[in-house]
Amino acid sequence: MLPICRVTKILVTKGNCHVPYRKVHNQPIRNYIQSVQKYIFSSYYNFVKNYESKVELKFPAAFRIYRVVKIGLQDLFIDMKEFVRVVRKINAHDKNLECLTRKELELYIQMPHDMLRVAPVLLISALPFTNYIMFPLAFMFPRYLLSTHFWSLQQRIQFAVIDQKHKLKYYKPVFRSLQAKLYLLKKDPMFPYWSKCIALLGSGLHPKPETIANCIPLFGFNHVYHLKNISSSHAHFLLKMHNMYGFWRRKYRLSERAKLIQLMDLAIIKEGGVSKMTHDDIRMACFFRGLNPTNMNTEETISWLSLWVEQTSNTPKDCSSFILHLPILMSYNHPSNWVLTH
Repeated sequence: MLPICRVTKILVTKGNCHVPYRKVHNQPIRNYIQSVQKYIFSSYYNFVKNYESKVELKFPAAFRIYRVVKIGLQDLFIDMKEFVRVVRKINAHDKNLECLTRKELELYIQMPHDMLRVAPVLLISALPFTNYIMFPLAFMFPRYLLSTHFWSLQQRIQFAVIDQKHKLKYYKPVFRSLQAKLYLLKKDPMFPYWSKCIALLGSGLHPKPETIANCIPLFGFNHVYHLKNISSSHAHFLLKMHNMYGFWRRKYRLSERAKLIQLMDLAIIKEGGVSKMTHDDIRMACFFRGLNPTNMNTEETISWLSLWVEQTSNTPKDCSSFILHLPILMSYNHPSNWVLTH
């Protein structure tokens, strides 16, 4: 028998086939190694797969926070990438926001606030050992330290109601500001319509949609309710009523907010109307426009939002002040809002 070495290639004859001697003897070893590798990998995979359930049983509170943080960070990262894409899309269209869909406009409004709110938590938690303190602290005050990506659906409704309560505090000052300039319109052809609106609002009712629509020109250029002609206190109350900060460039920022609201409403029409929106989207849209929808059924919220969209879609661009005051005209005395103040 010839000695076997690395250089020697001996063929084993089986019938008419000639197979290398090394291949015949090494194949069972390779199969055994592969089976061992598969067993180790599957065991490790099952261990990792079951590890979360074991941790959840031993530390349910900590695991709940871990899961919320994990999902929240994933959603935040996805929305940040989408926000960058939206900004690029706006720049590609010469900063014309009309190219955006309703969802993109909502993201364009909300995302800067979310990033600003959650940034301190993420930056501090990146330091060694601080994440064990920072995230539990953030979950104690999620409304102030976490973005909407980390909120449950129940928390989103709860915090939206809190924000709506805060906005309702400024409805009366805005209404009083409108009422204070009524005497300046006595010679205006639209005075009968507007005085009727003010009288109905003051008596706890709402004017009809067609009466409201007739008063739109009063908010146009060179009229008393145009943004350039309202007082600084009136502008301050408007900012607070729309949950905006009242610092610099107040009237410009109010004008931009009115423009965004109108574009969102036009996008709703383009995408098939209010009835095509989901129930949650309709409720959040009502909150954003100054109405508490928690005590209303789906048909009522669709009806109210449809009337709102009808009003804003027919508003000229120079009457942006009308859109900002529309929460007063349509929801000042709404029973769903009264529940939060009485």
